Amino acid sequence: MTKKVSVGNIFIGGGESVKIQTMSDVKTTCVDKIVEQIEEVSFLGCDLFRVAVKNFDDAKAIKQIKNRTKMPIVADIHFDYKLGIEAINNGVDKIRINPGNIGADANLEALAKVIKDNNVAVRVGSNTGSIEKEYLEKYGKSAAALAESALKKVSLLERHGVDNIVISAKASSASLTAQTYRYLSQKTDYPLHLGVTEAGTLENGVVKSSVAMGALLLDGIGDTIRVSLTAPIAEEVITAKRILRAVGLDKNYAEVISCPTCGRTAWDLQSLVKEVEAFTAKYDKPFKIAVMGCVVNGPGEAKDCDIGIAGGDGKCVIFKKGEVYKTLAFGEHKQEFLSEIEKLYNEKHN
Repeated sequence: MTKKVSVGNIFIGGGESVKIQTMSDVKTTCVDKIVEQIEEVSFLGCDLFRVAVKNFDDAKAIKQIKNRTKMPIVADIHFDYKLGIEAINNGVDKIRINPGNIGADANLEALAKVIKDNNVAVRVGSNTGSIEKEYLEKYGKSAAALAESALKKVSLLERHGVDNIVISAKASSASLTAQTYRYLSQKTDYPLHLGVTEAGTLENGVVKSSVAMGALLLDGIGDTIRVSLTAPIAEEVITAKRILRAVGLDKNYAEVISCPTCGRTAWDLQSLVKEVEAFTAKYDKPFKIAVMGCVVNGPGEAKDCDIGIAGGDGKCVIFKKGEVYKTLAFGEHKQEFLSEIEKLYNEKHN
């Protein structure tokens, strides 16, 4: 089990639930817009919010943001360690530093003192674009280079009394990302922040991130995740939630399963699936629903579902735990099915 690291009013690692992060895509000095984004992603299930700190105005704006939200704020620091100090002085809960560009060890020492004095968390985050030269020369662009570059800065922070540390080591390759985190999981017990950097557009980035992070999470590796997408930040949080649900780390929702359809399908299953997902999006307790194309194997394949529906020959059957409960003619099935879903959910959880 990894160590437990405090970040504002939450914890990362130590057996805690996997925390979801995202990062603002607007300037940090645009405080109203930042707060608006925080409120949006908080509703979707985000736990931490990162902002870019490019200058001292950005660092000072953190104080205004902190006065308007309870969500832990992370400051993204590159090149100038003094920006990290300023962000901490303005109340940030965690800073992210990059081993490849934070500068001389003396800079890190000065930053480490402020981190320790203020009990702020720090993420040491390396990526393939900024691996330190000595590790590139020794290992090439590899899992070892990425991981060891981060671990070196971790050891320097430890030397200065800092242990409220989270580590990340990201690549744009799903395979290299997975290899690197597996390497890190064998080398350290600090919490790991998972992510595929520069994952791409919504369509491609979702697949790449799901492959890498899903594989790691299934093996018990990873304490917090950020899905990096060239898309609105809400999509990052939605994708992260779906990844956690797919690997079984988030069970408090309505899972809707459906068959891929085939030539036996004689009704508009696809439209109903979408309506069922929208109808049950508010559910926050475990509940499983099946929407199946036909009665040949619908009820049988969905015996573990709380409720399901299958269609064929001008009618639909509603079943519970694989047993047929009600038969309906087409046209009556949708509203009746939604009503039965709501009724059963309330009976199960109220």
